[in-house]
Amino acid sequence: MPEKSSNPNTDDALELLMADHRAVERLFTAFKQAKDNDQEAKATLAQRACEELTVHTIIEEELLYPAASEALPSSDVVDVEEAYVEHFLVKTLIGKFETLKAGDKGFDATFKVMSEMVQHHVEEEENELFPELRKANFDVKALSQKIAKRKTELQSKLDAVGSRAVGDKT
Repeated sequence: MPEKSSNPNTDDALELLMADHRAVERLFTAFKQAKDNDQEAKATLAQRACEELTVHTIIEEELLYPAASEALPSSDVVDVEEAYVEHFLVKTLIGKFETLKAGDKGFDATFKVMSEMVQHHVEEEENELFPELRKANFDVKALSQKIAKRKTELQSKLDAVGSRAVGDKT
C-alpha cells in the first residue's frame, strides 16, 4: 500500500522522479532490516525493488535523459552518458535476480551492490542533474505529464505479467 506521506507535485517531473527514488530507498532499507533467515521477505523486497527500478529506468531513458541532453547540451556538470552506463549496470544486476533466489549464495551481496549503485546514481541526479535542469528553466510540467502516462502504461504491463504468473501457480 503506497504511503500517504509522499505526495509529490504531479506537475513537476523532477518531484515525481524523486518520489520514485524515495520509494526504492524504502525498499532497500526494509531489505537491510530484514532478518537474515527471512528469505520470503527478502525475495518480495528484491522483486519489488527490481520492478520499481525497471519502470524508473525506462522512464528516465525514454523521457528524462533525451530531454536533459537537449536542455543541457554543453553542461560541464551533468554527464547524461554516465547515467546511461549506470542504468546498464543496474539492469545487469536486476537480470541476475531472474536466476538468483533468496537464500542463494550471492543473493544478499548482489542486492547490496545494486542498492549502493542506485544510491550513488540517485545522489548524482538529485545533486547535479536536477538542479541544472531547474537552472535551465526546464519544462517540468510537460515532462511530468509524459512520465505519468508512461508510468501507467508500464505499471499496467507489469500488473498483467504478475497476474498471469500468479494464475499459473494455481
